[in-house]
Formats: sequence, C-alpha cells, structure tokens
Amino acid sequence: MKRSIFTKYITAFLLIVFISFMILTVIVSSMTIKSANEQRVNVAQNTAVYMLAFLETEYNTVATSSHAPMSFEIFVRAREEQLSDTINILSKNAEKMTIMITDGGGEILVCTDSLYGGEIDDESVTKAISALKGELLYTDMGGMLEEKYGVYVLPMTYKDSGTAAGSLIVCFSANDVDDLTMKTVRTIVLASLWVMIASFVAIYFITEKIVDPLRQMSYATKQFAAGKFDVRITVDGEDEIAELATAFNSMAKSLAESEYTRSSFLASVSHDLRTPMTSISGFIDGILDGAIPPKKHAYYLGVIGQEVRRLSRLVSQLLDISRMEAGNRKFEKAPFDINEMAMFILLSFESKIEQKNLDVEVKAPEGKLYVYSDKDAINQVIYNICENAVKFSREGGKYRLTVSDEGSFVRVSVYNEGVGISPEDLPHIFDRFYKSDKSRGLDKSGVGLGLYICSTIMDHLGEKIYVESEYGKYCCFVAEITKYKGKLPPPETENK
Repeated sequence: MKRSIFTKYITAFLLIVFISFMILTVIVSSMTIKSANEQRVNVAQNTAVYMLAFLETEYNTVATSSHAPMSFEIFVRAREEQLSDTINILSKNAEKMTIMITDGGGEILVCTDSLYGGEIDDESVTKAISALKGELLYTDMGGMLEEKYGVYVLPMTYKDSGTAAGSLIVCFSANDVDDLTMKTVRTIVLASLWVMIASFVAIYFITEKIVDPLRQMSYATKQFAAGKFDVRITVDGEDEIAELATAFNSMAKSLAESEYTRSSFLASVSHDLRTPMTSISGFIDGILDGAIPPKKHAYYLGVIGQEVRRLSRLVSQLLDISRMEAGNRKFEKAPFDINEMAMFILLSFESKIEQKNLDVEVKAPEGKLYVYSDKDAINQVIYNICENAVKFSREGGKYRLTVSDEGSFVRVSVYNEGVGISPEDLPHIFDRFYKSDKSRGLDKSGVGLGLYICSTIMDHLGEKIYVESEYGKYCCFVAEITKYKGKLPPPETENK
C-alpha cells in the first residue's frame, strides 16, 4: 500500500511523542513509588522505635513496682486494651501499616485491627515474622498477605537475663501504588493526550505546508512532460521550501523560453532551408526547360551559387555548435597581431560598406599589438560582429572599429549607428537561435546562431564579449582578449 510523505511524517512524529511520554510516565511513576516506599520505611522505623521505647518504659515501670516477677507476656495481656489503642492510633499515620507485639516465642499478643480483618491465625506468618530479628526485609507473606510487604522487627530483651522477652513488628506495603502515584500517572497521561492532540494539529498544518508545494511540483512536471510550460508553483514565505518553489518556477520559465526559442529556431531553419532550396530548384528547372534564355544563364547560376553558399553557412554554423557543445572543437592559443587581423576583416567588407555609404572610422595603436588566443576562433568572432555592424547600420551612418591596449587585455569594439537593440532583447542577444530582428527586415539570411557561437567561443577561450546599445541610436559589440606579454615571435613565423 502506497504511503504518502504526509502520512509517514505524521505517524513518525506521533510515535515519537507517544513513546517519549510513555518513557516519562514510567520514570515518574517509578520515582514516585520509590519515594513513597522510602517514606513508608521511615515512618515504620520511627513508629517501631517510638513504640519500643514506650513498651520498655511501661514494662520497666510495672515490673519495678510489682512485688512478684512479671513476664513480658503477662504485662502485655494485662495492658492489652491500652496497647491495642496505642498501636491503632500509631498505625493511622500510614496507610496499610500493621503493628504487632509478640512474645519471646514469636506468638502474636497484640495487633492492630486493620490487618486481616482482625483475624490472625496463620502459623506460617507467625514463623516468618518471628524469624526476623532486628532486620528490615521485603517478604512475600503468602496466603494472608497478597502482595509484597516490608517487615521491620525490633527485639525486646529482659535486662537481667538478656533473653528474648518479645518483639515489636511493623508491617507495611512495599509496592503499593498510592493515590499520589495514581494521580501523577493520570496527570501525565492526560497531559500526553493533550500534547499529542496539539502536536497532531500543528504537524498537520506544518506538513501540509511542506507537502503542498511538492504536490504542485509533481503536477507541474507531468504538465511539462505533456509540453505545457505555463504551470507555476505558488511561493509562500521565505523558507527553504519557498526557495525550492522559486527555483522550480525559474526552471519552468527557462524551459518555456527554451521551448519558444526551439520553436522559433525550427521555424527559422525551415524557412532558411526552404527558401534557398526553392530558389535553386526553380532556377535550375527554368534553365533546363528553356524558360530562362541562355544569355541569362550566367546571372541565375550566380544566384544559385549565392544560395548554395547561404545553405553552406547555415550548415557550418550548426556543425560548429554541435562540435563545441560536444567538446570536439579544439582551441590552440598562440600570439598573433590583433591590429593586422582587424584591418584585414574590415577590408573584406569594403564593398558592403560602400553600398551603404557608411562613415568609417578606425582607431588603433601604431605598430603591432599582440594577443594570446586561438587565431582562427578570434577571427571568426571579430568577423561576425563586424558583419553584424555593417548589416544593421543605417544608410550613411557612422561605423567605428576601435582597438585599444588596456594593459592586461586588448579591447576590440565595433560601433555602428542604426536601429540598435531593444532593452527587452538585450539580455538574450547571445542566446542560441535568438533573433532580435524577428521581422527579417534587415537580417534576411541569419538564423540567430552567429552571436551564440561568438559567445561560446569566447567562453571556451576564457575571454569576454558583451554589447552596449541604445535602442534607435547605436549598438557597440566589445571583445576583450588576453594580451600577450611574452617574447614576440620572429617576423618570418608570426603569420604561419
């Protein structure tokens, strides 16, 4: 049978409380009974000592005033009524206490009325008591006494002969549970019940508060498995469960964004694959069936070549991502001149810059400026951000390439005036498959992989890339690359 966390938690807690109070009850009851027994022992001893002193005083007074010798037995028989009243009064000081006066042979002469209903005729009891001389023992008295009793015996001897004159015996219950003990146990039991009820109520609400978010998470994960990423967990409080719920909601948000990005990517890739393939297929069919005249073949073959290169770039980007995520792309760092690389990249966009009539400005330190990184990977990063800057520049806008020595690193920044990046797009600009130009008004060939590849490359190299932008005015991509501070390579090998 399946048991929930709630049931297990409640059961375990109540068992702990129950066992704890049971142990407490046993301990307190034992201590109460022990204390009561010690008190009975003290009362019995004090009573016996007092009564023995009383008997000796009375007997010696009577024996001294008598003209003829008087045995202890005769003395007791003569004073039986007075002695009976005395021991009955003394026995009332403690519950279930019995006081007996015996002769030298152990025969009971006087006894309190409270024991055995006033009938004392069991010979085995008499022998057991007569055998205890000056000792305090706990004994089982057999048929007459149904429970264990403490027996305290004080002997009385004749002064002249030293022989046994008689004994004073005090019997008391040694394991009786008195009213105080019973009240203590009842109080503990009642307190335990109230504590268990209060604990149950408290733990019910506490456990419910803990388990409810887990139930919601279980439900949410099932919804995620079904492709629904809009489910969120209610966050209540600031404890660990609230932190877990917040983290779960953040994960759900990331999953939803990833799902949206994936869907957008599939749509973009499908469009970018279908469009050039449709163009290629149409132009080839037109050439083959004669719809395109021979004098136009060269032009349309050029268009086909352009579309093929577009497909090749897309496939290369996808392969690049797969290799980097699988860890198969290896980077080899070496010193190279970043000034020279930046100038070559800028010159490669000369025709596109002229088409847009851009105002180009270059700022770089004179001479060579060496960095230490993977040359091909850095070339890919700078090429990409330069290409983006040309693509998104406004007609006749300013285009600025800056290389600066910052001591421990070299900063390469590419600035362009244009539409810029909106504040809501700025945090996601380096995300995979993310395109800020969703309308494809300016970027008709990209699928949102270039900047993600740049960011991934820089992360693998331990370098830094970021963007600054003001929407509607400008955009500036910045790459920071480790400066080379070692011995410069020979001029004949630095470009190899």
